[in-house]
Amino acid sequence: MAEAARKMAREIDRIDVNPRFAQHDAIRLNNMFRGTGTQDMLRVVLGEHVLGEAALVSSFGAESAALLHLVASVDRSVPVLFLDTGKHFPETLAYRDALAARLGLNLQILYPDAEQIETRDATGLRWSYDPDGCCEIRKVLPLEKALARFDASITGRKAHQASTRNALPRFEIDGDRLKFNPLADWTREDIAAWFVEHDLPHHPLEAQGYLSIGCAPCTSVVKPGEDPRSGRWRGWEKTECGIHMPVDDGDPNLPVF
Repeated sequence: MAEAARKMAREIDRIDVNPRFAQHDAIRLNNMFRGTGTQDMLRVVLGEHVLGEAALVSSFGAESAALLHLVASVDRSVPVLFLDTGKHFPETLAYRDALAARLGLNLQILYPDAEQIETRDATGLRWSYDPDGCCEIRKVLPLEKALARFDASITGRKAHQASTRNALPRFEIDGDRLKFNPLADWTREDIAAWFVEHDLPHHPLEAQGYLSIGCAPCTSVVKPGEDPRSGRWRGWEKTECGIHMPVDDGDPNLPVF
């Protein structure tokens, strides 16, 4: 055990944090933590500051409490970024505040630029005819600005959520920063068990069939047999808001867990 820890420490020292990251860093991290349990991985990654300055990006959606609890149990100082798009369900905002208080989160709320809203979506209806443009104004640009000061982002994405995520790795490159997906290999059953074990509250809309919850106008109930994200942007050829991209199953750099 001691030798394994020393070996991991040597590997960590080889990770390039400044200047930021490159593809080989993501590959090395995926290989380094292959077979390591999520909690142990988080203790090393956060405790040893493997990712440099990192922030957790959370939608406070249906499964968000699991990752928020895991990260808070290791380091409550990790910034938790929430994009207040102005289009969220009221239930999501109440759930966000309740979870932040219960877990002692370092919550930081991001807002779209007022000038962008005024010039590009003054009616507030851009979602109805240009959902990509709406996401860009209300999510992509504010997050891009906020993440400029961080070396890595932590996400709650999981491979089981959609066919466009079934090859999701734990670590991936995102420009010159890393994107860390601690729950990439967790199943819906794993998430459910974690909620029960730690008595975590569920998003109030989950019981109504909302299994992936984003902005209210672009979120619908998931039908039986559909994947959890099928209720997002229903009727559009759109699967992601622009913060994340679909994962290519054919990427030779993607590891097994």
